[in-house]
Amino acid sequence: MSKFGALVMGPAGAGKTTFCNSLIQHLQLNKRSCFYVNLDPAAEDFSYEPDLDIKDLISLEDVMEEMGLGPNGGLIYCFEFLLENLDFLTQALEPLSEEYLIIIDLPGQIELYTHIPVVPTLVNHLTRFGSLNVSLCAAYLLESTFVVDRAKFFAGTLSAMSAMIMLEIPHVNILSKMDLVKGSVPKRQLKRFLDPDASLMEDNNNNHNPDEDLRGGADPANAESVMGGGSFKKLNRAVARLIDDFSMVSFLQLDVQDEDSVAGVLSHIDDAIQYHEAQEPREPNDEIDYGDDGMMME
Repeated sequence: MSKFGALVMGPAGAGKTTFCNSLIQHLQLNKRSCFYVNLDPAAEDFSYEPDLDIKDLISLEDVMEEMGLGPNGGLIYCFEFLLENLDFLTQALEPLSEEYLIIIDLPGQIELYTHIPVVPTLVNHLTRFGSLNVSLCAAYLLESTFVVDRAKFFAGTLSAMSAMIMLEIPHVNILSKMDLVKGSVPKRQLKRFLDPDASLMEDNNNNHNPDEDLRGGADPANAESVMGGGSFKKLNRAVARLIDDFSMVSFLQLDVQDEDSVAGVLSHIDDAIQYHEAQEPREPNDEIDYGDDGMMME
């Protein structure tokens, strides 16, 4: 029996849990079943209580206290512990039918899925090597305010591309918090960020003087001077060209306060995991029994 799920990921502050809440609310309004899994061992406040919470297995606070680790090291330890106890996931997900959408909320430390093989190993268990056989896609959130700083935007886009390469599953990349840039960024300009290419960074550096690199007047101890220097801009242009060459990353817009926006993102997730193709057809209306008063009978 097939199962379907979405990994919700992205840098800290991108609005992952808020998106999960909006997705759950939308699914409930449309009479669809979902199963909410929290895999952030530091998360505490939830609008919707998780159906499965990693803190029932291990918590970041306990690890930091007992192992003397910092937040990042503690998170890595928690996930390594989870990988040693995958029955925790398997036993909870095994009974779910194909009607459920499994929503898995991950922490915001992107090194878990871009630098070390912790989340890729988890994905392999869920999709390939374990008994669950989940048709899984990743929903990677990047805060839309990054478009104001194009260097930051391309750094975030590079992390999304890195996750796509590491995880090897379908990806839906999302610019979140669109309500924060409405009115401050023209729509025509914003559309250019949905399919990023190197011309965005070239436009940003039209006023750059190549002789800046040769003057040697910048103080290397001054962060503002270095970040505005020619070498930094050259690096950003190289990153933009790399992303353009791979041509893997495009974005959807998300405003969690807009029901149509949430529905549009969910539609792309459903397409990526082929959710609707596995659903059994509903009974036609003419087979429904109606009472004398015209009301549908249970």
